[in-house]
Amino acid sequence: MQILRNTIGLTVDGSLMRLHVARPRLEGRWPGILFYSDIYQLGDPIKRLADRLAGYGYVVAAPEIFHRLEPIGSVIEPDDIGRLRGNNNASRTLVSDYDSDSAAVLSWLAADPGVDQGCLGAIGFCIGGHLAFRAALRPEVKCTACVYPTGLQDGKVGQGIADSLQRASYIRGALLTIFGSLDPHVPSEAREAILATLAALPDLRHRTLLYEANHTFMRDDGERWDPECADQAWAQLIQFLRQEIG
Repeated sequence: MQILRNTIGLTVDGSLMRLHVARPRLEGRWPGILFYSDIYQLGDPIKRLADRLAGYGYVVAAPEIFHRLEPIGSVIEPDDIGRLRGNNNASRTLVSDYDSDSAAVLSWLAADPGVDQGCLGAIGFCIGGHLAFRAALRPEVKCTACVYPTGLQDGKVGQGIADSLQRASYIRGALLTIFGSLDPHVPSEAREAILATLAALPDLRHRTLLYEANHTFMRDDGERWDPECADQAWAQLIQFLRQEIG
């Protein structure tokens, strides 16, 4: 399916937040997806994933997660300095600010005439996987995919300690988690702690996938990229979305 792309500006708590928006070219009312990047914001690898998802029949809105700290349009390079810069931005952003951004993007999606407001979902990678998990706490979110989410086990996502995992019982939609067994940022003990907490919630519709892959294995510009595992995970993610929101 062919897509259209554009840039939207939303003001959240006095700060201008850029959204990369991709949608099907074909007119209609499509499910809407809040799409979270990793700490490097909206570089080409993340936008390629967002655009690809739109081609499956979704309106995808990807925010700049550090808009309060970085100039609008900033893309952080995935090198040693960029890693320091991205992690510093992450640690300086209030957890409540991340939540305000989530609410703003979901409200924008629900108001868009091309979105079926009853079919909203969230997807995120790395820190974005944790932020997507927090978005799942909102009742309007029908399904969420958290891809190698960081900080769930210890509440580290921003300034202050997040109680995301402790609030998992608030999730009313379906949840998909995707991990890599070689991921140093979500090692086996952390992954097992997360999954044990989720498994203890009888009303939570959750499934998880584990690949023999490293952190960021779906990001196609680095040495950790694993094309085969990325394709397998992508197929499962699309199947999950179509089962839950169409």
